[in-house]
Amino acid sequence: MVIFEITIALLLVGAVLALWADRIGVPYPALLAFAGAGVALIPGVPDVQLDPELALVLFVAPTLLDAAYDASPRDLRANIVPVVMLALVAVGLTIAVVAWVARMSIPSLGWAAAITLGATVAPPDASAATAVLRRLRPPHRIMVILEGESLFNDASALLVYRIAMGAAMTGAFSGWAIVPTLLLTCGGGAVLGLVLAKLSMPLANRITDIPTSVLTQFLSTFGVWLIADRLHVSAIITLVTYAMTIARVSPGTTSARRRIASYAVWDVAVFVLNALAFVLIGLQLRGILQRLANTDFRVYVWAAVAVCFAVIGVRLLFWMSFNKLVRWRIARGVSQDPGSGMKPTLGSGLVIAWCGMRGIVTLAAALALPDGPNGFPHRDFIVFAAFCVVLSTLVLQGATLRPLIRVLGLRDDGSVERELQVARAETARAALSDLERHAEAEPPPAVALLRREYSARLRAIEVEVVRDVRDGDSLAQMQRQAVTVQRRALLELRARSVIGDDAFHVIEEEIDMLELSADGRVHPDI
Repeated sequence: MVIFEITIALLLVGAVLALWADRIGVPYPALLAFAGAGVALIPGVPDVQLDPELALVLFVAPTLLDAAYDASPRDLRANIVPVVMLALVAVGLTIAVVAWVARMSIPSLGWAAAITLGATVAPPDASAATAVLRRLRPPHRIMVILEGESLFNDASALLVYRIAMGAAMTGAFSGWAIVPTLLLTCGGGAVLGLVLAKLSMPLANRITDIPTSVLTQFLSTFGVWLIADRLHVSAIITLVTYAMTIARVSPGTTSARRRIASYAVWDVAVFVLNALAFVLIGLQLRGILQRLANTDFRVYVWAAVAVCFAVIGVRLLFWMSFNKLVRWRIARGVSQDPGSGMKPTLGSGLVIAWCGMRGIVTLAAALALPDGPNGFPHRDFIVFAAFCVVLSTLVLQGATLRPLIRVLGLRDDGSVERELQVARAETARAALSDLERHAEAEPPPAVALLRREYSARLRAIEVEVVRDVRDGDSLAQMQRQAVTVQRRALLELRARSVIGDDAFHVIEEEIDMLELSADGRVHPDI
């Protein structure tokens, strides 16, 4: 009961901190990190242990699916080189440097345990950065790179994490067998995610009850992860592929009411999971600090500080070097302009390099290490160092990200806004074209009203004038038909890569509002 009361109280504190973070312009996970640290200082707080197998699936699976669903394959393809460099090369360098620093700081720490620590702190959490960046509206390419990195750096880091953890626990290391294992787990995960998405979509479309539909989404998310884990393929690659495949199809088969309810529930769930992760790490930190106090505590503190510097420094040095190389090659015509809305600049490179905040994946990986008499070697130090990295990056980088962007003068390049205008115009034209087909020599009043409405909406797009026209039940029937046509046109624009997913989701929300206004009383989902 004490744990339940503490959890409820801290969730309330987390909600208040999220509101405060929004006002002061820092990522809310930064304030949650402070709350988690505060838990460790509360006298009498119990030392809570979480099932290691539960930690990753509980905290990582929903947040990863939420991010992957909104990802834009078109934009990822346009920026595949920087995404790969961050998700693979930067992560690999971070693992290696952190492992070396930790090993030199604490000689008793074996290489397998040191590599496990490196893999735990290697993957940044883009949600912390984008929480600030979206309000500042930087160039779209920065957002695409950071969000794309977050989808795949977890996979690369956690693959190394599992291999190193197994080597530390068993003392066995298979050398060259790692390469085919990595290829099999990644390739198999992609195939499995595609197959599971194709199988689940017809079943999901049959569920019209909103609460059941949302619950099924969560159950399928955990189910996909567990199936991949049982088949020994990458659960992260499987889930990313699954989510991106679902995102291609579900907008055309899901009603507005189901989608709006689903998005709202997922936003709350991701926030609660972030808060719970910091609560759990705080509940474990008190016991860890007490156990570390019996050893040379200063050694572990300085080792954790060294790891924090390594994590921040590797990303800065690597990305700024890569950014300089790309700008040099473009200036000399060796490589082509990326053509994705903005050329790489010193300022954009510095922002991307500084957006290396660690978050829920690092916490979940630390919590997933086995505890107890036969637990993971040096687990206490790894959990302590991981939390120090999360806290330091969220506070240092998160709190300074807003002033950094303002000093650099980075502004929105307008690429998404231009796509929004194209999408609004094309969907309005599609609705008008459909209404013309329904109109005869003497069009019904409903058709005439809707024709005037969509003509006005199309003119408003061109002259920036907003206008709203509404009518009764007969109008609602034609409005629903017009909404269907607009949704079809919007899906076609995305399929032809005329617009990306950022613009797609904005217009999708606008069409959802039209659908709800067309039928506010009776709907098949109720």
